[in-house]
Amino acid sequence: MSDKYRTILNEGMAEIIEKKSRFISYAKPVKSDEEAREFIEQIKKQNWDATHNVFAYQVGEKNEIQRFSDDGEPQGTAGMPVLTVLTGEEIKNTVIVVTRYFGGTLLGTGGLVRAYGKAAKEAVLAAGIAEIESFERYSVKCSYSLSGKVQYEILQGNYIIEDTVFMEDVEYIVLVPDEKAGAFESTITDISGAKAKITHIESVRGAFVNGKLEICQ
Repeated sequence: MSDKYRTILNEGMAEIIEKKSRFISYAKPVKSDEEAREFIEQIKKQNWDATHNVFAYQVGEKNEIQRFSDDGEPQGTAGMPVLTVLTGEEIKNTVIVVTRYFGGTLLGTGGLVRAYGKAAKEAVLAAGIAEIESFERYSVKCSYSLSGKVQYEILQGNYIIEDTVFMEDVEYIVLVPDEKAGAFESTITDISGAKAKITHIESVRGAFVNGKLEICQ
């Protein structure tokens, strides 16, 4: 997947009323077509007495899997407006289900498009849109005499110290944005006179939520 992309990290739910019709919307992060379908079926069972359970989802680096359903509403008035919320905001790996309980008044084509689109957007906002970034996790080991200098440079570069281990040497577990990995290795090598041992552990993805980096599983 590309270095950065937008998605949701948590489930979200919202409700709007349009001319006495209730639109209850649900958004969930998913990683596969199967996960998306399971969630859709869950909502359908939960709202078995609803007039319609409309859905849309897209999954994959290039949105290779993209599905939507009007579930009995006039063609193009329900599933597509929900999908447009995902495509318009460039939100990947997400499924949205909008449940409608008919209130007795017809909304018309334009009214349906607006209602389903608005409900879908509210669910996404409730879940919270996050930008996922690629990070490289490193281990940096150095002597105690070098540790202050190494730590200073790590913090100056706005890299993230995930953990610090004090043994014979000091070990910093550091998260580095993917595009800065080369610069990070060079900087630590230079300032430590090549005495710090730098080991790449793994590549991970994460997003900043309320100012704190959360690693995505």
